[in-house]
Amino acid sequence: MFPNEVFLGLDLYWWMIVIGVLAAMACFRLFYEQAGLSTRVFNFSLICAVFGIFLGYLSAVLFQSWYAYLASGVFEFGVGATFYGGLIGAIAVVLAIYFGAGHFLFKDKRHLYEFNRMLSLIFPCIVIAHALGRVGCLFEGCCYGAVTDSWVGIMMYSGGEWAKRVPIQLFEAIFLALLFLVLLFLVVKKKNEYTMSIYFIAYGVWRFVIEYFRDDMRGASGISFLTPSQLTAILMVLAGIAYIFFYKYWLKARLEKFAPTEKTPPMSEGEGQNEEKTDAQAG
Repeated sequence: MFPNEVFLGLDLYWWMIVIGVLAAMACFRLFYEQAGLSTRVFNFSLICAVFGIFLGYLSAVLFQSWYAYLASGVFEFGVGATFYGGLIGAIAVVLAIYFGAGHFLFKDKRHLYEFNRMLSLIFPCIVIAHALGRVGCLFEGCCYGAVTDSWVGIMMYSGGEWAKRVPIQLFEAIFLALLFLVLLFLVVKKKNEYTMSIYFIAYGVWRFVIEYFRDDMRGASGISFLTPSQLTAILMVLAGIAYIFFYKYWLKARLEKFAPTEKTPPMSEGEGQNEEKTDAQAG
């Protein structure tokens, strides 16, 4: 709806993307200690995240091009970007660098011990970035809902015309903001180890439902009665449930093997003399 340049050559859509990324990085910086991350793992994870952001966007564009190809039979790069594609690509890049480069950088395997803690904090950060990005979608007029006469509808310029539509972008931004607060509380205050699974399940269910109210070009999934986003939502829910059991019954015990051992600091000369005096007095 507001595609015009606002500042530094960027419109409101892109500014909300930038603000979302900065908010995610700030959240990660502010709460990494409360989540139980060491400074070394935090710095390394932040580098992984930066690579994940840039290559994840490329993945988002490629996924949208593939969805459009399935629908039209014509492959055209740059027809848009999909959040799911960006999320999948970013996670793949982060994990590849985290385990690949981490193998050489962490001789004590500290990154393995703190792996699930890193994941637990990263996902609230992803959610706040996504929430702000959806506000950008509202400004841009993309990802719009169906035409409606309901009181919840708002006038927006989407799909090349002005119409009263269901503000799916706004509803999703509110949902994600609330989910962010819940996940952040769980990881910071409750030390919850399953925020990734909670996110996958909660957002997967939400996204599956709201797809019925979307009216923009959805692409094709290969299954006639499911949009690509609905198919991915189902896979997300299943992955979230699977990770709960995978972590609880297999991964957790293996990560604990890399727990750092606390060494007792050597006594100073004065401390040794005091102990000798105490033993002599006792004798």
